[in-house]
Amino acid sequence: MSKKQNSKNQGGTIALNRKARHEYFLEDKYEAGISLQGWELKSIRQGKVNLSDSYVILKDGEAFLFGAQIQPLNSASSHVICDPERSRKLLLNKREISRLIGAKERDGYTMVATAMYWKACWVKLEFYLAKGKKSFDKRDDIKDRDWSREKERMMKHTAR
Repeated sequence: MSKKQNSKNQGGTIALNRKARHEYFLEDKYEAGISLQGWELKSIRQGKVNLSDSYVILKDGEAFLFGAQIQPLNSASSHVICDPERSRKLLLNKREISRLIGAKERDGYTMVATAMYWKACWVKLEFYLAKGKKSFDKRDDIKDRDWSREKERMMKHTAR
């Protein structure tokens, strides 16, 4: 008999950046592994992750997650120095990194982290190439969302 796996660690969302869709036009989606320390993995299992102001930076041909907060547990080892806001290396192919460098330098894109999730036993980060929205773009999105809700209400009442 095999032991039953913990459903929390098998394929599920750890953290989301809900603000990203409101602030940016999200275009190309990428998935990357993250280089983590032991205490960070334990904190991630407890759900102590915040991606709200995180983004990806490129430095010396490598990609790093910047601005993500992983709060250490109270029971973490005393000999390990826990930095909740350290930049974490992302694991990407050279081809993907060169494509990101080109889009960032030529086209003025930024890379915004949108989700962190489990894929089998690994922690993955989903991020997008994005362009910032102006305030009138945000108002248009809100207006469209309200109109679609109103349409649904009208269709629901006319169907009765």
